[in-house]
This record gives sequence, structure tokens and C-alpha cells, in this order.
Amino acid sequence: MELNRKLILADGSEYLGTGFGGSKTVVCEIVFNTSMAGYQEIVSDPSYTDQAIVMSYPLIGNYGVADEDFESRMISPSAFIVRDINDNPSNFRSAKTLPELLEENGIPGICGVDTRKLVRSIRDNGSGRCIITDEDMSAEEGLKIIEETPIPHDAVKRCSCSKKWYSRTSNPLFNVVAIDCGMKSNIVRMLNRSRCNVTIVPYDTDWEEILSLHPDGVFISNGPGDPCDVPEVIETLKNLRGKIPMFGICLGHQLLSLSYGAKTYKLKFGHRGGNHPVRDVRSGKIEITSQNHSYAVEEESLKGTGLKVSHINVLDNTVEGIYSDEDKVFSVQYHPESAPGPQDSGYLFSRFTDLMKRG
Repeated sequence: MELNRKLILADGSEYLGTGFGGSKTVVCEIVFNTSMAGYQEIVSDPSYTDQAIVMSYPLIGNYGVADEDFESRMISPSAFIVRDINDNPSNFRSAKTLPELLEENGIPGICGVDTRKLVRSIRDNGSGRCIITDEDMSAEEGLKIIEETPIPHDAVKRCSCSKKWYSRTSNPLFNVVAIDCGMKSNIVRMLNRSRCNVTIVPYDTDWEEILSLHPDGVFISNGPGDPCDVPEVIETLKNLRGKIPMFGICLGHQLLSLSYGAKTYKLKFGHRGGNHPVRDVRSGKIEITSQNHSYAVEEESLKGTGLKVSHINVLDNTVEGIYSDEDKVFSVQYHPESAPGPQDSGYLFSRFTDLMKRG
């Protein structure tokens, strides 16, 4: 294969590979994902906006792309980096190949890269910025472009819906308002399966409008970027706390914590993949979870907020969940709706409906 594309990291290191998908030059943050399956759900997860994803599993694309498996209408990442790409998938459900999907959406991909070395570099040095470009660009020129390219802070605005929409279910017991910060489709499906009619609203919907919809509970979704970039949602949650049951996932967990006065910080290389062990502090049970985030809640900052820690990451002891029984709110850093899996944490949707039953 012709080595016609290049990845340049902010530390000056270079990786040559073969291009697939789109062919444009992009500057973005580089991260890695340890999932062995679910690449279609990954590239359609809005939380990956403005990021180049390195897949640590070596063979990607072997079961193609199925129309039913998208997590949003967006193909979200800035770039996709793999060891080997399969453009001849074997799967009766496949409607197109992964390279075709990325090409349709103008997302550049690189294959033939030593992803083991690349993942180790990100793990050791942290997730920094990079440029994906043609093979003839020098490292010096690439670093100059990286330095001159501003870091975007409007990812949630670009991912959120522009107006409210509805997802109804048969025999509903509850009405839920979901604040869309870049929400995955399977969250809506899981709420529907829990007998919730769901009204999805834009991220900047104010608290009075949310209450005017007469919900039984409020859900705060996952999404991309730094939680401090969306003060609108933090202010909304400040005004909703104590008034109505609330449940947050991923970015929603961070925003809920910030609304109580806690602090967040950026992790060295984040958590991404479907194999992260998390301990329930109250029961001691270990759950295998799916994760996708760069930021975490500072445990020390939870003191005095009224929030308590419910879950801890077994690998690095970061906060994975918080709750307040008094205000009937809780959130988790990981994804209980994970598709294609694991399924250990689906019970959290029942916890939310139990809170709504209590009013």
C-alpha cells in the first residue's frame, strides 16, 4: 500500500500510513479507544467531536456498517487511525464499508500505522493535539499549523439538537426531559424501554422552560469537550436541583457535579473503551463499563456540596458516580446504555424510574 498520509503529534513525532475515507487536512486532539468491537457506534458518538481516534484493536471494519447501529446522525470524529482496515466485510447486515462511511462524511482515516507504539505514546505523554495531512508535509510545518490553530470551545453547541423533539413509547409511566449535549441514540431507547416518554431539548434550554413541560424527571446527556465550556447547562441544573429527580451520564455527570460547586479536571489520556472496571462503593460490586471521556470530577471538591461518591474507577481511583438522596439526583461517568456492550450497568435506568415514582 502507498504511504500517502502522515500523522504529526505535538511532540514532533511522525507516523506514516495509507489514507482511506476523506482526504482533508485536520488539526485536533488525539485519543485512543481500547474497544474490540463497536467501531460504528464509536464514529457516530458525538462525544468524539474534534478528536482523532486511535483504535488499539488491530483489525477494524470487518463487519461493515449497519443502518440500525448508528448512535447519532453525526459522524463525529475529526479522524480515524487504525492498524488494518477491512474494506471487504462479511456480515449479512452490512450496508456499506467503514471506509465508504468515512469518505461520504469527509472524515480522513489512516491505516498501516503502528498503533501499539502510538497508544503507548498517548498513554505515556498524554492526549495532545495532532495534525493529519499529506506525507510531504514536514514536522516543522505541521507543528506550526497545530500551534496556530485555535482550540474550539463550541463542540456541545455543534452537537446538540436545534429544537426540541419527542420519542414516545407504548404504555408510558413517566415523562422525561432530556438535555441534549450530544446524546447517543441508545440512551433514548433505554429510557423508552423504561416506559418513559422523552422530550429532547437543546443544551441551552432554560430551567423554566424545562419545568413548563411538566416532566417527572430530567436527564442530562453525554457530550464532547470541557464541561466548563457549557455554563448554560450548569446554570440550568443549579435552578433545577431539589425540584425534580435528575440523572446524568458522562458529560451530564460532570455538569451536574459542577452545578453543586464541585470541580473537574482533565485526565492525562482519558478513559475510552468497553472494558473499564468500576466499583459500587455501597455494595462493593464491580461493574465492567463502557467509557468515553477526557475529564473527571475532583473528589476533594465534593466536600460540602451535599453530593456523595457512589462509584470509583478500580484502575485509577477516579470518581465514577455521585448522588444526593435528599435532592433525588445521581450521575455516572460511564455509559450504562453502552452499545454494543457491556450490559452490567443497565440497572441505573431502573434507579431513575424508582426516583420518579417517589416524586
